[in-house]
Amino acid sequence: MSGSKKIVFFILLLLLGSCRGTRYLQENQKLLDKQSIEAPKGINKSALSDLYVQKANRRFLGLPINSLVWMHHEGEIRYNQQKFIDKKSQVEARFDKKIAASKNEKRITNYQYRKQNQVDELNKKIEEGNLFMQWGEPAAVFDSVNVKASEEKMSDYLFNDGFFRNQVTSTIKEFKKRVSVTYHIKPGPAYFFDTLFFQVADSNILKILKQTKNKSLIRKNERYKQGTLNSERERIDLQLKDAGYFNFTRQYIEFSIDTAYRGPRQVAVRIDISNPARRNAHQVFRVDSVLFTTDAAVSTGDTLKRTSEAYNNITFNYFKNTYNKKVLSRRVFIQKDSLYSRSATFNSQRQLANLDIFKFINVNYNQLNIDSDSTDNLFVGHIFCSPLDRFSWSNEAGVTVTQGFPGPYLSTNFKMRNLFRGLEILELNGRYGFEGVASVTDRANIYTSTEANINGSIIFPQFLFPFSEKAATQFAKYNPRTRLLAGYTFTDRPEYTRSITTVSDTYTWQNKQTTQLSFTLINLNVIRSRLAPAFDTLLTDLQNNQGNNLKNSFNPSFVSSMIFGLTWNPNNYGNSEKSSFFMRAQAETGGTLFNFAEPGYIIRQGLELYQYLRFNLDLRKSVVINKTTALAYRVNTGIGYAYSDNKVLPYEKYFFAGGSNSVRAWLPRRLGIGTVPPNLSTRPDKDGLFDYSFEKPGEVLLEGSIELRKKLVAFLSGALFVDAGNVWSFRQLQLIREGSNVANWGGSSRINGNFYKQLGVGTGFGFRFDFTFLVLRLDMGIKVLDPGRKEGDRFVLNKMRFFGPFGIDKEPVIFNIGIGYPF
Repeated sequence: MSGSKKIVFFILLLLLGSCRGTRYLQENQKLLDKQSIEAPKGINKSALSDLYVQKANRRFLGLPINSLVWMHHEGEIRYNQQKFIDKKSQVEARFDKKIAASKNEKRITNYQYRKQNQVDELNKKIEEGNLFMQWGEPAAVFDSVNVKASEEKMSDYLFNDGFFRNQVTSTIKEFKKRVSVTYHIKPGPAYFFDTLFFQVADSNILKILKQTKNKSLIRKNERYKQGTLNSERERIDLQLKDAGYFNFTRQYIEFSIDTAYRGPRQVAVRIDISNPARRNAHQVFRVDSVLFTTDAAVSTGDTLKRTSEAYNNITFNYFKNTYNKKVLSRRVFIQKDSLYSRSATFNSQRQLANLDIFKFINVNYNQLNIDSDSTDNLFVGHIFCSPLDRFSWSNEAGVTVTQGFPGPYLSTNFKMRNLFRGLEILELNGRYGFEGVASVTDRANIYTSTEANINGSIIFPQFLFPFSEKAATQFAKYNPRTRLLAGYTFTDRPEYTRSITTVSDTYTWQNKQTTQLSFTLINLNVIRSRLAPAFDTLLTDLQNNQGNNLKNSFNPSFVSSMIFGLTWNPNNYGNSEKSSFFMRAQAETGGTLFNFAEPGYIIRQGLELYQYLRFNLDLRKSVVINKTTALAYRVNTGIGYAYSDNKVLPYEKYFFAGGSNSVRAWLPRRLGIGTVPPNLSTRPDKDGLFDYSFEKPGEVLLEGSIELRKKLVAFLSGALFVDAGNVWSFRQLQLIREGSNVANWGGSSRINGNFYKQLGVGTGFGFRFDFTFLVLRLDMGIKVLDPGRKEGDRFVLNKMRFFGPFGIDKEPVIFNIGIGYPF
């Protein structure tokens, strides 16, 4: 055994010896080591495992090492609860003295805030222990009573899931001081919904339910689930509240279950809806009038009195006639003489909030004939809105990380609300920052790149399009917006300076709360660059000798396009409670106008023109395994096709692979193209086999990732991942194979039927530091298959090396620093 292996073996023995949870047990105690479930296919083991009454201690990397138990024990040894109790009393006394001595309201508020923060922190330590105790776990001392309780909970779960005759047993095995428990699940036959009845005392409600019976969630031949009944109760409650039954509650709804009504394992369900006490029917409420106060909670003293003005069956009350009543009325879905509707109430509140004009929106109702015994009652709907400040200013400072080098930035944002008194918003954004970037011409040097941009936009709360008033009112429920934007970006690097002037007109709307759509009717960009002579020569050589189109990025150019985007987020992607899905799609057509009109003026200005089609689809899925573990997937694909005379895309419209949000075993934007090998490195001891100085633009993108995420302790989580991807072109690049730094083997840049054999594959691990306000990420990407190497020599996992020297037979591990999760 080599020296290094002996050291590793010794460390493992040390970990096993010092961190085994059994070390911290008292006499006659045993440690609950692990629990498992044996169940037939189709039974949700993950849901059943969540029902364990007692949890086993978490292990380190799946090994029998209870490091969190060790951490809790070490913290417990040093913990003195009385010390924190005394400190809390001292903190309270100190701040109480300062508060009593001060007469300044602002200072008193500040003292109270600081006092509460420090007391909360000390209370947490009094109740949960010190930091080590909070991060760690006490030893899970086995208790057989918990096993029986877990069996009962599992049996109840199966019963509520349609397995009425289930059996749950357990087997307990002991080995020295460790105990393992296996739960055996025999679900028995499943029961299915068959017949649905109604027993409703109120004939009007019975009529509504029968008319909408096809919308019921209780469907024939579907397996009985208690959750389905609960969801049906919620659906009926909302349906009736939208039909005017303001006082209706779920407590009026009961379900009666009969398994003997039909054949074996068939369930008949009767929905019972009772009447209110001392009433023979439920009350229906109708809206008599709508009052809208636009400046609630605004104090003017005795100088002004509110004015009332009716518009579109809404009475507006205000001190000053500040807001456009036409636009506001479109966002109110509570209508005079209509039945009360909870959905209309919530939609009105949400759409008014989407305007970003009001601080809070409160909607409530007053009953007119409150003393009447009539079943048909009248409401006055009140909408109270408190305005946000018309002018707001915010500043932000931070650090960005590009190509592994950090750089500071400062940004500012100015917002003016109700610009033209039509609820428009003027936004001015500015950003100035530095970034550390590797020199394009010499990787040994790191330069400071300066980037500054300023954007001005006006956001209108409607479509700027000649729609009829009726159509504009109908569209209002989709939160329509029109953004007119003009911007200027300037980049200064040692190799070049570059400016981009942008003008765009974008429409956005929401088909549902989970679906957002956008359409950029006009997106115009004028790009101008000034190159250093050495850099210009390098770009020309890349294009002539290697087919790299990087030079096109720096041609004076005019880029026009129309873009349609769709974002679908049906269940809050990334939440830690349940599995979720996310989709973003974007279709773009560039230079379409030039198919119908001659761009003579643009050509005379010496600007390059582009005509192209581009599509991008990004799919993401997160599967929550348990409270501390999740599995995330991503597939990102795109295609761009140029049909202009120059047969190229604008450089910003190419696709790239590699980097902290892509295939992490490659440097940013350096994977590809196809199997074409990059230039050989002139410094293999420092950089490895290839020189990745230059970006690899492609017309076709395919990449995917799988990542297992697990919370380790407190704010620290770990991740294991596998990434795969590449970019290709539609044509074969004609490469000149000359020079000492050119590989002696070729490759294909063109997409073909063997594309799946040309994917670059990487794996690795990483850590996420979740500080609530931001997530800092460190990933280490390791190459597995490198499509740039010779065929037959592309497996390189066995060549990985974390630190130099490298050489041509060692692959550097890529360290990625990022903010937020990779996908």
